[in-house]
Amino acid sequence: MSKRKRSKAVSLPIVEANAAGIDIGATQIFVAVPADRDVESIRCFDTFTADLERLADWLEQCQIRTVAMESTGVYWIPLFQILEERKIEACLVNAQHLKNVPGRKKTDVEDCQWIQHLHSVGLLRGSFRPDQEICAIRSLWRHRDNLIQLATIHLQHMQKALDQMNLQIHHVISDLAGTTGLAIVDAILAGERDLAKLAQLRDWRIRASEETIMKSLVGDYREEHLFTLRQSLQSYRHYQHLIQEVDGQVKQMMRRLPGRVDIGEKPLPKEKNPRKTPWRNEPPQLREDLYRTFGVAKGVSHQLSNNARRYEGAPT
Repeated sequence: MSKRKRSKAVSLPIVEANAAGIDIGATQIFVAVPADRDVESIRCFDTFTADLERLADWLEQCQIRTVAMESTGVYWIPLFQILEERKIEACLVNAQHLKNVPGRKKTDVEDCQWIQHLHSVGLLRGSFRPDQEICAIRSLWRHRDNLIQLATIHLQHMQKALDQMNLQIHHVISDLAGTTGLAIVDAILAGERDLAKLAQLRDWRIRASEETIMKSLVGDYREEHLFTLRQSLQSYRHYQHLIQEVDGQVKQMMRRLPGRVDIGEKPLPKEKNPRKTPWRNEPPQLREDLYRTFGVAKGVSHQLSNNARRYEGAPT
C-alpha cells in the first residue's frame, strides 16, 4: 500500500513587517503589534483624546509604519485623523470584507491580533478616503440629508393633522410644501375660514380648480389639530432654514478648494434642457464650483449627493 501524503500548512510571507492591527470600539481600543516590538505586544487604550495620543506614541516607539482598522461606525475617525497627523499610514478596512476571511476569532484581543496578521501578509485592502477638505464637505452634505429627513417627518405630521380634520387639500394639490399648500396652511392658521378666499390662494400652475380646492377644505377645524398643524409647520420651516445655512457653508468651502480648470480660459459648458424651477430640497447651484474644482461638466450637480451616500468602507 502506498503511503499517504501528509499535507503541509503553507505559511504566507510577511509583506509588511511594520504593521499593526486595531480593533475599534466605542469606549476601548485594542492594538496589536508584532511580537518582537514590545514585551507587551497587545495593549488596550481608552477612547479619550489623550489616550489616543498615547496610542500613537506607542506605535511610533514600536516603529509601526502602517495600521489596519475596521470602519466601525464613526468610532474610527478620531484615531484615523491622529494617525494621519503622525504620518502613520492607516488602512481603513471594510468590516464586511474582513468577515469573509476565515479564521477570525471572537474576543477583542484575538481580533486585533488577527487583523495585524492579515495586514502583515497583505490580505487587507484599503478603503476609499478622500482628502480632508472633501471629507469636511461630505460631512456637511450627510448632515444636510439628515435635515431633509427630519423636515419630511414634520411635513408628514402636517398631513396627519389635516387628515384628522378631514381637510383633503394635500390630496388635491401635488405638494403641500409648495407655494399653494403653504399659503393655504398659513391662512388657515391665521384664522381664515372663507373657502373662496382660501381657494384664491391657488397658484396658476395648480391643475385642480378653485371649486375642487374649496371642497377639499371643508372639514372639522378642531383646536387640538390646529395646534399640532402649527407646531409641525414651524418645525418644518426651522429645518428648511437649517438646510439653507448648510448650503451656504458648503458654497463657501467649495470656493476655498484649489481649482483645476480656469473658467476664464475654458468656460463651463451650458447645461442641456435645464429645469425652469428647481426641485424642492434641490442642492444649490454648485455646478460652476464643481467644474472649477474637478474639471468635470457632465453630471457635476449630483457629485456631492453621490459622495454623501457613498459607504466609507468601499475599497479603493
